[in-house]
Amino acid sequence: MRGTDVINEMKSASAFNKQSTVFDEIYSGNTIVQYKRRRVREHVREFLRPGSRILELNAGTGEDAIYFAEQDHWIHATDISVGMQSRLAEKVKQHQLENKVTHEICSFTDLANLNQQGPYDLIFSNFAGLNCTSELEKVLRSFKPLLKADGIVTLVLLPKFCLWETALAFKGKVKTAFRRFLRGNGRKAHIEGEYFLCWYYNPSFVKQILKNDFEVCSLEGLCIFVPPSYIENFAEKHPKTFKRLVTLENKWKTKWPWKTIGDYYIISFRKTKTQLKHSATDF
Repeated sequence: MRGTDVINEMKSASAFNKQSTVFDEIYSGNTIVQYKRRRVREHVREFLRPGSRILELNAGTGEDAIYFAEQDHWIHATDISVGMQSRLAEKVKQHQLENKVTHEICSFTDLANLNQQGPYDLIFSNFAGLNCTSELEKVLRSFKPLLKADGIVTLVLLPKFCLWETALAFKGKVKTAFRRFLRGNGRKAHIEGEYFLCWYYNPSFVKQILKNDFEVCSLEGLCIFVPPSYIENFAEKHPKTFKRLVTLENKWKTKWPWKTIGDYYIISFRKTKTQLKHSATDF
């Protein structure tokens, strides 16, 4: 890992350490965050067999780990933030899920040194954790040996273009509207007084890296028509509009171009037994 990447990782870990004590309080009552979690979990459940073994990257305070453990799956939850891991451990104990959830402080750029090497049925990363590295290619190439022969990878990432975000230009929020554009060197993010860089990756990039060992199972947009969760209280102020936007998004979430221009996209791959000869389709 380059020196600049090490420093950025340390800064992001510090930011999430600080946020760990208030993370659940901030987001647990957010209607759109709960909508996003529901959508991601519905997507993941399509590929899980009973009693699956899951490796979760950037697991945070363990919201998803606990959910899947309660669905009778086994989860190894990893994160680089000591604070997040501490909160996760507390919640696992509160829910009496110690036999279902293990946890480890480990960077997703260092999975070769993970204590629990699997093999896993699923590698899962939610809510743009992997956008916090410029080394996504390295991370993606580390997945193959950790998975079973037909294992699944599900990632939730931020693309380089977001319809809702760009539309904010019409409200005068130009900096927010265009923050994803031309950010090859990363964009500065700010959490709890800490600054670190994040990067944006289109589905075509991820597919290109994984094309020789994985095939795409599913790709869908998230928060295409439903606004991003940082537009606070939208669902509470406009419940009927929110409901209509959810219906609209469910209809178009897997259709081009909508599946690639949401605030996020959810993409799943299946590990293939033989090397694929064809090229990944660009989106």
